[in-house]
Amino acid sequence: MLRRTFLKASLAAGACANLFPQSAPSWGGPVLDTHLHLRHDPDDCFTHMQGCGVSNAILLTRSSDEEQAKAEMGRRPGRFQRSVSADPAQADAISLMRAAIQQGAVSIGELKYHLALDSAEMRRVYDLCAEMQVPVMMHIQNFPHFAGEMPYNTGYPQFDKILRAYPKTTFIGHGDLFWAHISADVPTDRGYPSGPIKPGGLTDKWLSEFPNLYADTSANSGNNALSRDPDFGPAFVQRHRAKLIFGSDCSCTDGKGGGVSQNNNPEASRLAGKCVARATLTLLQGISSPEVFRQVTWTNGAKLFRVADVSS
Repeated sequence: MLRRTFLKASLAAGACANLFPQSAPSWGGPVLDTHLHLRHDPDDCFTHMQGCGVSNAILLTRSSDEEQAKAEMGRRPGRFQRSVSADPAQADAISLMRAAIQQGAVSIGELKYHLALDSAEMRRVYDLCAEMQVPVMMHIQNFPHFAGEMPYNTGYPQFDKILRAYPKTTFIGHGDLFWAHISADVPTDRGYPSGPIKPGGLTDKWLSEFPNLYADTSANSGNNALSRDPDFGPAFVQRHRAKLIFGSDCSCTDGKGGGVSQNNNPEASRLAGKCVARATLTLLQGISSPEVFRQVTWTNGAKLFRVADVSS
């Protein structure tokens, strides 16, 4: 039944996109984008949100850009919260991130650095998150998007040791390798596996086993994982309904697919010319019940990032 619903919803969504490409969708309630990178132009983040029907967002903010994020939050009260990130290998990274949290940042991330997940540098971040009671979002990737790109947050197959060692730290996984491990069969020659999912994947297993692990559905990686196997995706979302949070990680300019959607990532061309937020929200709506859709697109993230519903 869910498979038929998924297929019908996908076809209907495609037809609507062709007929009404400029209309801003309504998702039946507020939507929190937990993965919206702060953009150079102060109005661009809100423009994207309006275009794709998102009501609230977490601005992923480097420590050097905090004042810009605060200014954007001041212009549109209640619409944004902000994260903070700094290279954990940087000598003053922990002090910078602690200060940002004390001044209102609600999370650390996205951390996308060439470090091991069990490194001393990352462990200091986990300690800080436990101390300050904020989640940490990490990009986990080993296959390059372009020639010469180095892996980020390596050592994922042993990540369960970190999850056990830091039970008071809330981890949010994101990225190609994190989502490839939705399956027990993980190829080494590409970042975005396709086709049927083999049960027993580490990400699926650990989401069930560890209360301190959550999954960010953003980018091509999350969209691909949830859509690649119509027999697996709906059950996965239902099974982990309390552990999934919606995010876009979309770089389109208008929330409608304008500009470059998957910049510098040829392997993600399946979403080129599309708004990733729209695509993933449509996907989630097609493979879950209204109650689960609301939980993934609002409730879980609002709880993790302490966001109040002001959309009305």
